[in-house]
Amino acid sequence: MNILFIANHLNVGGISSYLLTLGSGLKERGHNVYVASSGGSLVDKFKKSGITHIRVPLRTKKEVSPKIIISFLKLSGKVRKLSIDVLHSNSRTTQVLGDLLSRYNKGIAHVFTCHGFFKPKLSRRLFPCWGKAVIAISSQVKEHLLQDFKLDEKKISVINNGIDTAGFGDFSAREKTRRKLGVNDAFLVGIIARLSDVKGHTYLIQAMQIVLKDCPSAKLLIVGEGKAGRALVEQVNDLGIRDKVIFLAQAQNNRDILSAMDVFVMPSLQEGLGLALMEAMAQGLAVVGSSVGGIKTLIRDRENGLLVRPADSAGLARAIIKLFSDQPLRGELGIKARKFIMDNFPAAKMADETERVYKKCLRIKD
Repeated sequence: MNILFIANHLNVGGISSYLLTLGSGLKERGHNVYVASSGGSLVDKFKKSGITHIRVPLRTKKEVSPKIIISFLKLSGKVRKLSIDVLHSNSRTTQVLGDLLSRYNKGIAHVFTCHGFFKPKLSRRLFPCWGKAVIAISSQVKEHLLQDFKLDEKKISVINNGIDTAGFGDFSAREKTRRKLGVNDAFLVGIIARLSDVKGHTYLIQAMQIVLKDCPSAKLLIVGEGKAGRALVEQVNDLGIRDKVIFLAQAQNNRDILSAMDVFVMPSLQEGLGLALMEAMAQGLAVVGSSVGGIKTLIRDRENGLLVRPADSAGLARAIIKLFSDQPLRGELGIKARKFIMDNFPAAKMADETERVYKKCLRIKD
């Protein structure tokens, strides 16, 4: 098959990681894989994996945008020239583009992966653009599609994100990374996520003020960029803990950053599944997460991590303090977290199941 992924950009983030892992798996299965996007810091990684990049001006969040029309005009000829069989979109704007391309080029299947939760806006109801098949990355996302959009259940396939665990679990870069961060002797609590209200950073920062009373050596590492960045820096300053919080825009290698952490926290208010959380678990870290969305698929409370209620700063603080004071528990949860990810979320499984969805859309028998 000839497959074209459509993404807004290829910068560090969950969708880019998903497409890189999935694309590499599909290449190994003998398919030709292309990705159309506005570019980004990960383009070279895609190229090294044998995935051809097509640059289009897709850096937009508007469903009705000249950038979508320009991208449509540029890609219409490309999909015919490359004999594309499947268009695979991954956001609302790329979903609109994928729908336009599939309607204009008959015989091309449009598949959409829903990575999270949409607001049920009128425009989504009037112009659904779901394509032939929808992949939900967790059962919670599937329920959202069924309840909020009344999508036909037969159209939806639940395919959890898979990750390539190679390289995770290696702590050889720990001391070097900690020196660079200036946290040599600290108990390091970390989060990797875009700086958005929905990710719950504000509750984690509030929790750290409580944690520091029992664990004065603790520090918080916040990795990510986003609109909430300025407000979060102001919150840290207002709480008087600026010397205890490190902001890092992005990490080119999550494995090295994770190796420097002692505990990983994902305090989201909504979460489709949580790729950064999966990577932290694959690394063998003890993890704390809010009991929402796909996080509940990943964390089994007190078995492979700790769950707390969403928007509960005091609960987050208690969980972090517990892991600080109980090193054997921290180690045990980390070991079980890594095993859980390796057993249940291999990259090969995601690629196999996605390939089956493509074939079903094209009526190709296995």
